[in-house]
Amino acid sequence: MKKIFALALALGISTINFSQKIEGLELGLDGFFGASTMGGSYGFGPKLGFRMNENLILGPSFRFQRTWSKNNFTGQEFSFNNYGGGLFIHGRYKNSIYGGVEAEVMRTANLFIDTSAVFKRVVPTVFICAGFSREFNEKIRLNVGLYYDIINSLNSPFRTSYVMTIKNPETGQIVRYIPMIYRISIFIPLGKK
Repeated sequence: MKKIFALALALGISTINFSQKIEGLELGLDGFFGASTMGGSYGFGPKLGFRMNENLILGPSFRFQRTWSKNNFTGQEFSFNNYGGGLFIHGRYKNSIYGGVEAEVMRTANLFIDTSAVFKRVVPTVFICAGFSREFNEKIRLNVGLYYDIINSLNSPFRTSYVMTIKNPETGQIVRYIPMIYRISIFIPLGKK
């Protein structure tokens, strides 16, 4: 899986024509937060975006995530940190929507997800994303979007943040996680356009 992921990233990078003039840089920061009475998770990810034109931005990204849980019935507690990096590419349409792909490789400590399987500490994620995008006075851009993880690894650090589940109607138990999260991002142009 790591070799396939690395090959896909290398091919994706090689198809981008970097001879184009880079029109500017943007510093981005995205984040999410989710919590309940039994635990939660938050994360943030700085990005350095190379603006290739008015509608295309791409570059490296980094990620940090903290997850915690306290089961009041069993008394079990745990918490762990995850981190990693990757690449992103976003296409923007007018001043209203965006879509793109974000690929990351995360170092994870999600030992509680699937302890019977061979546990992989490095987990690839590939999110297809879309949402609303709005620029304010050429000083700041706000993106709010949904992200769907097409790999959906059992040990993905994002599993605790999935916003949609399917439950058994009789027992109320979760039978399936839909690998979708939300993120709110802020991009700040560096220098003049």
